[in-house]
Amino acid sequence: MSDNKDWVETRDKKGHAMVPATPRDVVHIRVGSFILVFLFAMCVLSLIAKAWIMTGITVVLAILTVINIWRAVRKQKDSDVGEIG
Repeated sequence: MSDNKDWVETRDKKGHAMVPATPRDVVHIRVGSFILVFLFAMCVLSLIAKAWIMTGITVVLAILTVINIWRAVRKQKDSDVGEIG
């Protein structure tokens, strides 16, 4: 939980937690994790097929995706709100 005690977590009528969040960062984290799973599968298949160029492309894209997720997590931690902060 955040060190910021200014907000209080309440529940709406449906029982969902009403926590402030930045939807853009949450989407970056969730979609990024799905993309990483896909890229891992593509990398394994390209290694089996000995398609070295495709392996290199998937590794580069995976590194870029990890950087994107890391930036989104860091942004949420710095803002002290959201699912991670």
